[in-house]
Amino acid sequence: MSLEKLAASIASRKGADPETSWTAKLLSKGPEKCAEKFGEEAVEAIIEAVKGDRARLTAEAADVLYHLLVMLAARDVTLDEVLAELDRREGTSGIAEKAQR
Repeated sequence: MSLEKLAASIASRKGADPETSWTAKLLSKGPEKCAEKFGEEAVEAIIEAVKGDRARLTAEAADVLYHLLVMLAARDVTLDEVLAELDRREGTSGIAEKAQR
């Protein structure tokens, strides 16, 4: 599944029944809960990266991407907007870009 398909699936679940959709359930709890869940998943991915468990890291990375997209959807930020920001940064040194913030 591409990130675009995943983002579209998440967007289609907005307003769905929280009893039948995990995504709708997360979104119904609000942006703060979505952000908290993203943070939990990020920490789990970090732990697996440190442990060196490649399979578990892969699974946790998938969870991180999903929960990132849910968090963005909770604040009405689209994947296209994030990708446009990455395009804007293309060709700029990461060090230079960070200094501009």
